[in-house]
Amino acid sequence: MFDVCVIGAGHAGCEAALAAARMGHETCLLTLNMESIALMPCNPSIGGTGKGHLVREVDALGGEMGLAADDVTLQSRMLNTAKGPAVHSLRAQADKRAYQMRMLSALMAQEHLTVLQGEVTEIVVEHGRVTGVKTLTGSLIPCRAAIVCAGVYLKSRIIIGEAAWDGGPQGLLPANGLSKNLLDLGFSIRRFKTGTPARVDGRSINFEKMQEQLGDDPVVPFSFLTDRQLENKAKCYLTWTNEETHRIIRENLHRAPMFTGSITGTGARYCPSIETKVVRFADKDRHQIFLEPEGLDYPEWYVQGMSTSMPEDVQREMYRTIPGLENCLITRLAYAIEYDCIDPTALSPALHALNVPGLFFAGQVNGTSGYEEAAAQGVLAGINAALYLQEKDPFILLRDQAYIGVMTDDLTTKGTDEPYRMMTSRAEYRLLLRQDNADLRLTERAHKIGLATDARMRRVEQKEKETREIIRRLTEEGKIQALKQPGSRLVLPEDWHYTEGAREQAEISIRYEGYLDKERAQVQKMRAMEEKQLPPDADYEAIDALRLEARQKLMAQRPRSLGQASRIPGVSPADVAVLMVWLRKQEEMSRT
Repeated sequence: MFDVCVIGAGHAGCEAALAAARMGHETCLLTLNMESIALMPCNPSIGGTGKGHLVREVDALGGEMGLAADDVTLQSRMLNTAKGPAVHSLRAQADKRAYQMRMLSALMAQEHLTVLQGEVTEIVVEHGRVTGVKTLTGSLIPCRAAIVCAGVYLKSRIIIGEAAWDGGPQGLLPANGLSKNLLDLGFSIRRFKTGTPARVDGRSINFEKMQEQLGDDPVVPFSFLTDRQLENKAKCYLTWTNEETHRIIRENLHRAPMFTGSITGTGARYCPSIETKVVRFADKDRHQIFLEPEGLDYPEWYVQGMSTSMPEDVQREMYRTIPGLENCLITRLAYAIEYDCIDPTALSPALHALNVPGLFFAGQVNGTSGYEEAAAQGVLAGINAALYLQEKDPFILLRDQAYIGVMTDDLTTKGTDEPYRMMTSRAEYRLLLRQDNADLRLTERAHKIGLATDARMRRVEQKEKETREIIRRLTEEGKIQALKQPGSRLVLPEDWHYTEGAREQAEISIRYEGYLDKERAQVQKMRAMEEKQLPPDADYEAIDALRLEARQKLMAQRPRSLGQASRIPGVSPADVAVLMVWLRKQEEMSRT
């Protein structure tokens, strides 16, 4: 008998299971294959624009991804440093196999956590709530809550040219049993698609024809707990496609599954295949290609920018037109993968199913893409499954509190008709939601619910204290105005012994004081709408002044507040005004 069963051990499942177990609940993590735990089936990196923010937030909440990434970093770079701190994003190349072993070690060492191999085919619901899960072999595992973290495995199908077969990423098996059960439970299933480039043998690459891409020095870690100095251990390389590459692609478009109709799933707009880029950007005579190592002592290299589902012979021909890859040996072909996922508007912002108490969803099964988006949802779902069992209020992050809040609000309020990717442009309060202050924003809340440790909380308190002291001393010495001048940088006197994190916070607080105050004022206005809570059992069908579409959308999604209702597609400002009047009348009636 378990408290929580987590279905799937990818990046969402690992974080969900660790969070639930760390909050004291007996947790079972079920995986299709023990060898695929924390698998990185696509690019060998963690972080990136917007995604680095999510990793920092997972870490601040007490998650594992940041710590694991630091332990296996091959090369690290801070992106967007020519712009302001709001969009600075950390990205690190990771040793893929080492990452898996590092995460497996964390899982196996975790108290209250059991890891098992098995395919879940049914979520058992009795008397309206989750009571267990059934596996393909007929085993019944009793539990009081379940978290579906199925990734891209639900009825997954691999496509390479004219060849297609049922299969999961990198030669693994699909999970064919659970989709029907989810349909029976009332969830809407849609079909999405993603893909990955080929892998090539590093011994067959001529790196002298490519441009070296070095990491940053010093290396900035992901985790707020990492004190040691990390090192760059590997190089990446830049090269380009050319007109010959594009000619081969254009001449074979009639064999491309993306154009023949054999792929029916919706792909990610922000990660197009090379054939899509050649067609969509026909005026460009070349596209960037990055060569990234998959491991320090591992022969395969990842060809970033060459995602495709072209036939095998076309892949081999077009890859060899690229400078440095003329004699490349493709060890694993590029492929597209289609899979089932749910409509995330069937979930609350706590990632809790609206119609099945005790059932949670996290990761790509919710229509997202990327390891980081999955991990962020995983830690949130794990927290909320634990709080559900403790009969406590859910842990909800708002749009002004975290990138995780932006993502979950987008998913559960607006839904997504394509694989969702986190980007800084999605956050309207991104100057407040910087990656450098994720610990200041989130750790105290995580500590209160029992996830973030006392040691982590003490670090945050020390950082806050040092930041205040730096600002006070600079104010006393009359140096504040000078720091607001363009091009200035805060360099502390040698006898001021403060951490780099505190120095960074002080500099940003001083330099961007006016902009930060403006965003805080905007947040306060928005909070007025968010604090207007809507009754969970409201009968919107009975509110005649609402338009029919608004009534249907509100009944289906059950928004928690006026703020969330205002962001539902199909609910107009006029409908929100009607809701405000209706809510005021309800409050007046409750007082009489």
